Amino acid sequence: MTDLDVAVVGAGPAGLAAAYALHAAGRTVHVFEADDAVGGRTRAVRLHGAVFDTGAEMLGADGYPATWRLVRALGLGDDRVPPIGRDIAVWRGGRVVPGLGERGGRALGPFARAALAVALARRRDVETPEAHGNRPLARVGNRELRDYLLEPLAAGFFGWDVQRACAGPMLAHLRAVGSPSTYHAYRGGMDALSLALAEHLDVSTGVAVRAVTTTRTGARLVTDAAALSARQIVLAVPAPVAARLHPDAPAYVHACEYRPMVKVICLLDRPLGPDTPSFALAVPRVEDQVVAGLSFDDRRCADRVPEGMGMIGIVAARPTDWLDAPDEAVVTALVGGAARFVPGLAEAVRATVVARFVDGLPMPTPAAMALRPAFVGRGPSPVDYAGDWESARPCAEGAVRSAEKVAARVLGRVPALVGSKT
Repeated sequence: MTDLDVAVVGAGPAGLAAAYALHAAGRTVHVFEADDAVGGRTRAVRLHGAVFDTGAEMLGADGYPATWRLVRALGLGDDRVPPIGRDIAVWRGGRVVPGLGERGGRALGPFARAALAVALARRRDVETPEAHGNRPLARVGNRELRDYLLEPLAAGFFGWDVQRACAGPMLAHLRAVGSPSTYHAYRGGMDALSLALAEHLDVSTGVAVRAVTTTRTGARLVTDAAALSARQIVLAVPAPVAARLHPDAPAYVHACEYRPMVKVICLLDRPLGPDTPSFALAVPRVEDQVVAGLSFDDRRCADRVPEGMGMIGIVAARPTDWLDAPDEAVVTALVGGAARFVPGLAEAVRATVVARFVDGLPMPTPAAMALRPAFVGRGPSPVDYAGDWESARPCAEGAVRSAEKVAARVLGRVPALVGSKT
């Protein structure tokens, strides 16, 4: 006899979405989360009457079909996921230039726009990132396209090393989602989807799983308090964590590489930001070595702060410098660096939250992409996997789509909740 039917390890979007689909199909599911709250890398912190988003998750009007299916299944109305209606800007030559990533490439010159059109003209499927070759992002298009679009997006917001990261997955993602001005944000916090899912599930927070093994009749997980058997275990954690917990994981899991992320979120005594209406500012490496980007969270979704206040998130350009540094040092460095782009920032700060993710976002490398087809074609196992790393797509859509796939694998069919595959 087993202690559990299905155990899901990880209460981020991937784990909760997989658990929800399995629960809706009649399986008994329990979710284990090491942190003290759900959300994973989409967790929000609530302090001083404000909502501090530790990441920067949004929802594309296009390119996010699995997430929209889940949003509708949960009954989240349009008022819960309103459009942002603003663009992303880029810092260029000492000024803010709007329109980064917009159709037509308004932030780029004519030659870079032409190079972008060529790069996006080829049909690429986000489901098969390994099919697009191993050319690194640093070799796509011309220098302007790389310096003022691809590198700010890939390195600034994903943390990728553009000299090593495969270009195909990024280009497929850009082609699928289209213009940033069509993005939506979750009202109430970027963890709104995770919180809505958790309401329907049995979740134990503050319980770290230390090891996972297969057994003759299923699988076993070990926590600090007990060893529990299960018919099925789904590891919905970053690939490096899954590989440590289950050393017998497929080679692709061990090969998946993650990049760290460090961010400071600042509650301000007033709204601050560029003269353009943009909700974020990408900062290329050729322009600055301290700050990779800023998000103006009160513009992205007004309910993040009390009336009359502002909120800015600052992403570190070199996160490894700050993983072990005291919070005060991180705040001083990043706020000081961001003051170049937002005059008066330091004087306006009233509270800060420092977010650190050692395993921040997955980065597609040639070694991992070569192993992915075997991983996708693997046979049934009492230990299975979900996460944005499954498709090398560092966003909640990658996580939720992987949850659909793993639920179908466990059940042997596509769950009714999911509908037909797309």
